[in-house]
Amino acid sequence: MGTGKSHNAWDLDNNATEIEDLIQQAAKVNVTKIVNVGCEIPGARFAIDFANRYPNVFAAVALHPNEAPRIARVDGVNNYQAALDEIAVLASDSNCVAVGETGLDFFRTTESKDLAIQEESFRFHINLAKELDKTLMIHDRDSHDAVLKVLDSEGAPRRVMMHCFSGDAEFAKACLDRGFYLSFAGTVTFKNAANLRDALKVVPIDQLLVETDAPFLTPDPYRGLPNASYLIPLTMRFMAQYRGEDLSDLCEAVMVNTHQAFNLAA
Repeated sequence: MGTGKSHNAWDLDNNATEIEDLIQQAAKVNVTKIVNVGCEIPGARFAIDFANRYPNVFAAVALHPNEAPRIARVDGVNNYQAALDEIAVLASDSNCVAVGETGLDFFRTTESKDLAIQEESFRFHINLAKELDKTLMIHDRDSHDAVLKVLDSEGAPRRVMMHCFSGDAEFAKACLDRGFYLSFAGTVTFKNAANLRDALKVVPIDQLLVETDAPFLTPDPYRGLPNASYLIPLTMRFMAQYRGEDLSDLCEAVMVNTHQAFNLAA
């Protein structure tokens, strides 16, 4: 089985030796290319550094939708702007394949001033992705319509992926009509995720991605335990069975999609 993986956040809890072990474990289940996401400044620096050390590891960098207003509120506007400037430099690295996670999060960010900063940051990242011709990785939590409104207003980059897709079939169709890739994590296997499975059904095979969001969102039957790349096959098997598709065919399609979504060499 071969599949690509589109999200990890190793800097949260793991040192370099543990990460190397995770890469080796992933390779054993044919997860051969990994995008590690850093969505605050220390994590973004780590993601770039690690991508430059390992040939099959790539980086995505941004200020997370909840991180941008936090910096502006706690550290001040000047430090917020400096953080955006550093993200722009990091994103220009040749081993950075995406700008993200960026987007809107109305679950954790609720104050009007913070929401304004969040949207400003989102617009900055959209334009950065276009300027650098990088994939835009969208974080969308309780903000479906607003995310599309901002993307339509700014004009979406050529390649957009909806990270850890959380919408229903109707929202999926709205994203698909815009040419976006939809990436599903272990949440699609959860018993209470009927809306995600409805969305999964309507995604054309050439716009479908899979991810872990490690160390979070571990697929059933290991929900609640730390997630990792080598558990991707659990989500893939579930998706193939639910969609009524051959597992090998789906894995091959997702691998092709991953290369196209992140503009990676085959």
